[in-house]
Amino acid sequence: VMIDIDAAIQNRIHQDPEILCGKPVIRGTRIPVYVVIDLFSNGYSEAEIIDDFPDLYVEDVRAALAYYLRRSESARDQLLDTP
Repeated sequence: VMIDIDAAIQNRIHQDPEILCGKPVIRGTRIPVYVVIDLFSNGYSEAEIIDDFPDLYVEDVRAALAYYLRRSESARDQLLDTP
């Protein structure tokens, strides 16, 4: 099954200057993407993150990871393109 990563990010991640000063959050929540990334990077599994945040779905966690990876790739590319 192919997943459209851009659509997943667009459908699940939201930024609004009125919510957490514009930091990206899981759509429909005030849970910042960075919280999901921090938990994942500290060894939490998808199931553990969802247990801690019952408003989240596995698709939300995966979209947060995809968003983070996209942003990391973009930053890396910008650094590589700098003379």
